[in-house]
Parts: sequence; structure tokens; C-alpha cells
Amino acid sequence: MIRPPAAVEEAGLSLARRTSRRGFLGRVGRGVVALAGGGFVAAAFVGGRAEANHICGHTYTTASCPHPYEPLSRTDRYGYPVHPTLGYPVDDSGEIYTDPDTQTRSKTCEEIVPSIYGFVHHPRYGGGWTRCCSGRLRHIQDCCSHSRIRINGDASVRGYCPPKLRVFCITYRELTVTC
Repeated sequence: MIRPPAAVEEAGLSLARRTSRRGFLGRVGRGVVALAGGGFVAAAFVGGRAEANHICGHTYTTASCPHPYEPLSRTDRYGYPVHPTLGYPVDDSGEIYTDPDTQTRSKTCEEIVPSIYGFVHHPRYGGGWTRCCSGRLRHIQDCCSHSRIRINGDASVRGYCPPKLRVFCITYRELTVTC
């Protein structure tokens, strides 16, 4: 019987020591899928590209809308930014919003998005879905526009947007309902 070189054998043993069977099979499976699907599929597995689970309740690839606490783009029922953990209103720089005479507070989808992304005209919330996160319902909202490019820089998707509109980015609202 021919034995593999000692370095190869040690590499295999080292891999087996630091990973579970499920983790190993997951890596192998991702490699096979990436190989079969080519560069497009492989790009989805690159860390940081898709931010696939950057907030609880959202498992797809559209990134959050611009927000003082991005990627935690929590908003109130009117679309204004709030602190992601404590829920108090914040201004455009993330400070607690207390004085409308000296602070600016813009709607995340309708005002901040087009001010940063000039090619996005008249965005609006178009729909969403609700999930249970940490014992409370969370409503994920699609910020929709006519843009064929989403905030990630790739092709936009239809999502829950009305006809002729596509998802540009997402925000979320914490609801008072427990789950």
C-alpha cells in the first residue's frame, strides 16, 4: 500500500481535529456548488459580499439602507431612523433626536437613499414580511425604486415591491407584539 507523504497526512489530520463532520461536509458542499455554478455562485459564498444574515429575520442578499447605525437600519412607523437596540429617535448622525430646530432627521428610504444614490428616484416602501426575533415580531421592509441596480451594486430583485418597482435596500421595524 502506498502511503501519502507525511505533510499531506498531517494536513488531513489537522483538518479533522479542528472541524466537525457537518462543518467539513458544508465546506465540501459549498465547493462543489461553487464549482458547478461557476463564478456567480462562488461570489455568493464570499464573506462580506452579500451580508446574507445581517439582521434577524432577513436571510437574503439585499443590504440595509443607509442609516446612522448601518447595517442595523431600524426605523419607526414613519420611516425615520431609530436606535437599533433602544428604539429612541436618532438624527442623521446617530445622536438622540431631541431638537428639531438644530438637528436633521430624514426618512431613511424616501430621503436618505436618493440623497446618497443619485440614480435612485422617488423610492418608497413597497412591502415586506414579519418574523419572530428575540421574542418580538420584526417587520422587514423593502425600499423600492425603479433602479435595476440595488445597493449591493448587482441586479435588483422584485421582492415585495409593487409592479414596475424593485428592491433597492431594506430597513426593519420592531413591533410591540410578542411571539
